Amino acid sequence: MSIYDRYDFVVAEHDRKDLALLRWALVIVFLWFGGMKFTAYEAAGIAPFIGHSPMMSWLGMFGTQGQSYFIGTVELSTALFLILGAFRPIFSALGALMSAATYLITLTFLFTTPGVAEPTAGGFPAISAVPGQFLLKDAVLLAASLVLLFASVRDRSAPEPS
Repeated sequence: MSIYDRYDFVVAEHDRKDLALLRWALVIVFLWFGGMKFTAYEAAGIAPFIGHSPMMSWLGMFGTQGQSYFIGTVELSTALFLILGAFRPIFSALGALMSAATYLITLTFLFTTPGVAEPTAGGFPAISAVPGQFLLKDAVLLAASLVLLFASVRDRSAPEPS
């Protein structure tokens, strides 16, 4: 049985128009952050996160700007799939899945990046403004991505929403 036999893919806003707010907010974030990855400023800013991440450190083989270009390309692709997802069901699910994966990865930086715990406040769970609180916002973006993903994929064996 393939995924297409078990699940229906829908544009998330098909049943709930309010989900368009999540989609377009995520699009703005991915366009903006993805575009910024093509600047030296942003490349230098993300280098410590990548360098300390067991999941992402392999990108170092591309150099500081190259790893930023790679991530920027992925983020701009995510934005494109989210945009297309407003019109085509499979892209709705794919864009939301890519978005969720992005924020799952960036949330791991809370545990791998030095300086997240604030020692003057007793250490973790007290977190620094940067990078700690900067990374914590990704929990909300992950939630938005998951809501969009779950609304984009329906289990055929489940009852239809009323």
